[in-house]
Amino acid sequence: METEKSPPLKMVMQCITFDWTIVDADVLLCVAAGDCVLMRPADSDKPPYVARVEKIEADHRNNVKVRVRWYYRPEESIGGRRQFHGAKELFLSDHYDVQSAHTIEGKCTVHSFKNYTKLENVGAEDYFCRFEYKAATGGFTPDRVAVYCKCEMPYNPDDLMVQCEGCKDWFHPSCMGMTIEEAKKLDHFLCSDCSSDVDAKRSLNTFSVSPSVEAKVEPKRRKR
Repeated sequence: METEKSPPLKMVMQCITFDWTIVDADVLLCVAAGDCVLMRPADSDKPPYVARVEKIEADHRNNVKVRVRWYYRPEESIGGRRQFHGAKELFLSDHYDVQSAHTIEGKCTVHSFKNYTKLENVGAEDYFCRFEYKAATGGFTPDRVAVYCKCEMPYNPDDLMVQCEGCKDWFHPSCMGMTIEEAKKLDHFLCSDCSSDVDAKRSLNTFSVSPSVEAKVEPKRRKR
C-alpha cells in the first residue's frame, strides 16, 4: 500500500513510556505498539488506510519508522465486497510494511465482531474485524462461519434481522416478504417453516367430521 511520500509539518518525540507522541497544529497523538492507526494514502481521493502498529523505532537521525500490519477493506481483497460484509468491516492481513510515522493521521479502534455488535453508537473511527486474510492467496481464517435466514448468508451487522420465536433462527425481512418498516412493527414472528409446523399441529387437534379421512401432516423442511 502506497502512503503519502512528503511528510506534513509534524515532529515526533519519544515519551518516557517509550511510546511515540506525534504532534501537529491540531492533534496530539500518543501511539504505541498494538494501536490501530489511520494512515494517509498517496491518493487523496481514497479513504485512509487502517493498520495495526507492530513496532516503532528511530534511526540515528531520529527519523521514526513504524512497522505495521495492514487491515484490508473487503473491496481491496481478491474476492471483493460481498453482501454480508459490513460497511465498517476490515480483514487483518498477513501483509506487513514499514512506513514513516509522519503518515499517521489519527488513531482508530478495530473491535472484535462480537463487541462491535454491542456498540450503541458507531463512530467514524470504529471498525470491526472477524477474519484474517492472506493477501497472496485470498484465503480467510476462519474459512467457515455461521449462516442465517433462508438465503443462508453470514450476518451483516448493518442489516436488520428478525428472530423466529419457534426455531430461534434470524431472518432478513426482505427474504420473508416484508419491508423493514413492517418488520420493526412486529410483536411476534414465526418463519414460514415454523408457521407451517404450528398449522399442522392445529390440524391434528381438530375434530374431523369425516372419520374415514386421515389428517396428513407435511414434514418440516430440514435446514442445511
